[in-house]
Amino acid sequence: MAKAKVGAAGIEYIQGAMKRPKKVNGHNHGNYLVMTHRTAPTQNPNCQGIYSFDSDRYDRTGEPTTKELQVRARFAAVRAMVAERADDLSHISSDQAAFIAQKDTAGGKKTMRAYLWMVCGAEYDAEHQG
Repeated sequence: MAKAKVGAAGIEYIQGAMKRPKKVNGHNHGNYLVMTHRTAPTQNPNCQGIYSFDSDRYDRTGEPTTKELQVRARFAAVRAMVAERADDLSHISSDQAAFIAQKDTAGGKKTMRAYLWMVCGAEYDAEHQG
């Protein structure tokens, strides 16, 4: 959904999807209406843009590649490993200690969930290497 900033004079800017197509009986009605607001500093006074896209803009046009199917399989497997490890009482204390030790280092994960994704992802990659 879109974000809007409202000031004393009304809406200052809108950023995001203002309208999405509605799916009825397997096909879409309407189109996408997207507004952008540039926040980077620039000399150009035109920082607002509005775009309209067809309802099928984000539909897939081809079959997934082998690489994409491998990435999907990895994601599903790692997600299951993270859920299992988060509930496993035999790993909780050691995971918490390891998480706290790496949290404030350069490149350290800032949340426990991100840390578990890193650990389980590395575990999965080690198992499926070659």
